[in-house]
Amino acid sequence: MEPLKLPPSIVGQVDIIRLSRELSALSDFFVGAQARESGTPVQPPQTSRSLELLAKENGISLLDEKSRDQLLKQLEEIGRNAPSFHISFAVEASPKSLERILVWLRQNIHPQVLLQVGLQPAIAGGCILRTTNRILDLSLRSKLNSETEYLSKLISGAVNG
Repeated sequence: MEPLKLPPSIVGQVDIIRLSRELSALSDFFVGAQARESGTPVQPPQTSRSLELLAKENGISLLDEKSRDQLLKQLEEIGRNAPSFHISFAVEASPKSLERILVWLRQNIHPQVLLQVGLQPAIAGGCILRTTNRILDLSLRSKLNSETEYLSKLISGAVNG
């Protein structure tokens, strides 16, 4: 079985959980529809764009029970085992920039990387990336702290003429 390809609209663990619930609701609808009298009008649940993209990119039919069950198992597996990164920004990241970061991570690190995004206004700019065993501080605060002596010389030189 080929690994599931995640579209960029699926960012983190929350998205995996939401898609699993949505898929379960879809399966419940089909089970209920079979139990109803024929001719009874039923309204199928609305599917999200993320679920539709996931199914399309992986060639999965959401109408097929076996395919839905297999997709649900794969989503649960991703939720348990996919590498997860936490990235913090000084301001809220735009969806476009998050998508670019996620696409790069999935192409270069692991095809099922999940991101948790946070805010830390104190970092001033840049970001802090955390993995299970590493922290990469790529923030402006960190850069300024590492250059304290040089900045002090610049400021004293500007004050003293």
